[in-house]
Amino acid sequence: MNTLRNKVQLIGRLGQDPEIVNFDDDNKIAKFSLATDDSYKDKNGNKVERAYWHNIIVRGGLVKVVENYISKGQEIAVEGKLTNRSWEDKEGKKHYTTEIVCNELLMLSK
Repeated sequence: MNTLRNKVQLIGRLGQDPEIVNFDDDNKIAKFSLATDDSYKDKNGNKVERAYWHNIIVRGGLVKVVENYISKGQEIAVEGKLTNRSWEDKEGKKHYTTEIVCNELLMLSK
C-alpha cells in the first residue's frame, strides 16, 4: 500500500499545446492542462456535465515525447503525484497551485 500514498491516474484531453520551459542548465520541463469529464443527475433528473482542469508538469526524458508528439485536443493517460507550491507576485500577493508531476504518459489518440 505504500505505493498508493500519493498517486494520481487521469485520462483526459489537452486544453492547449504543451508549453516547453528551458532552463540555463539545459534541463527543460513541459507544462499543459488536462481536462477530465464527469457527469451526474441533478435533483430534477437532468444530466449535468462538468469538465475539471488539471495542471500537468513533465520532467526528464518524457519532455521529448511531449514536445514531439503531444498537442491540443489529444487524449492521453497520465500517472504521477500531486504537488503544491506557492509564490509571490510583484505586488507581494501570495498565489497557490496544485499540480500533477507526471512520471508515466500514454498517448491514446492523435
